[in-house]
Amino acid sequence: MNKSTKIIYLLAILISIGGSIFAQKKELPPADLANVAYGPHGRNVLDVWFADSTKTTPLAIYIHGGGFTGGSKESLKAETLSKFLEAGIAVAAINYRLIKHAPLPAPHYDGRTALQFIRSQAKEWLIDKHRIGAFGGSAGAQICMWLAFSDDMANPASADPIEQESTRLTCVSTFGGQTTVDLDWWVEWIPGYNEHHVDPLAMSASTTLEDARVMGEKISALSIVSADDPPIFMGYGMAPDAPIPSIPKKAFGWKIHHVIFGIKLKEKMDEIGVESHLQYPGVTPKYSSNVHFFKSKLFPN
Repeated sequence: MNKSTKIIYLLAILISIGGSIFAQKKELPPADLANVAYGPHGRNVLDVWFADSTKTTPLAIYIHGGGFTGGSKESLKAETLSKFLEAGIAVAAINYRLIKHAPLPAPHYDGRTALQFIRSQAKEWLIDKHRIGAFGGSAGAQICMWLAFSDDMANPASADPIEQESTRLTCVSTFGGQTTVDLDWWVEWIPGYNEHHVDPLAMSASTTLEDARVMGEKISALSIVSADDPPIFMGYGMAPDAPIPSIPKKAFGWKIHHVIFGIKLKEKMDEIGVESHLQYPGVTPKYSSNVHFFKSKLFPN
C-alpha cells in the first residue's frame, strides 16, 4: 500500500465511523486516570472515567478504529462516555501499537494486555472484574470481537500476575466491524469490492500467503466464534440493499464497513445458539444503542 492509498484508507475509516473529520466534536472531560501505562510501548496507555467513586461498578473498554494505521483513544465520543457513566458503567479507553510499530496481531495482543491489566487493578479501582465489556468501531471492533470470541488466554502459571488474569468479556458491541480479514471473502461478498485494497502480507508478520491466511483466521470473528461466547450488539451504517455511494472515498469506507460482515456473523451465531443483535437502517433491534445493550448485560436481573 503506497502512502496516498494509506491516507485515503484512513480517511475513509474515520469518516465512516465518526462522521466528518472536519466536524466540531465535543471535548472529552478530563479522565479520572489519564495515560496509565499498561505495557512497555509508548502506545500502551489508557484513560479511565469512574461512574461512581464510592462503590464497585462494571466497566466498558473503548478500543478505537483507524485501520491499524492511525486513531487514538481520544476518538471516544463525549456523548457516548456520558451515557455510559450515567448508566453506572465506568469506561476505559485504550491506545495500542499500530502496524508501523509492530505487525498484526500486535494490536490484538495489546488489547488483551490492557484488559488483563485493568482486571489486575479492579480492587483498587472499584471495578467488578466479572462485569467487563468492550466496544469499538472498525479495527477496534476487530480487537473487541477477538477478545470476546477467543478462549480464555489467562496463564495461571505465569510469574506475571497480570498474565494470570482472565481475558473473557461479558458482552461486546461493535460498529462497522470487519468480522473476517479474509480479503478473498470480501471480494466474494461485499458489493463493489472487486480487488484487494492492501497486500495481504503488508500488515502482518507473515512471510507467505498461507501463513497470512492462518493468522487471519485466528483473529477473525467468523472463524473463532463458538457456542460458549458472550453476546454481541453490532451496528452498521447501511442497509443490505443500499446503493454504493458515488463519491469514491465514501464508497471505499462504505465497502470496508459493509453490513454483510454483521449479517454473516449473526447467521453463524444464530446457528450455534449465541445471542447476537444487528442494527442498521430500516431495522429495529431489541436494544436501541450499545449503552442500552451493556446495561442489560452488565446489570443482570
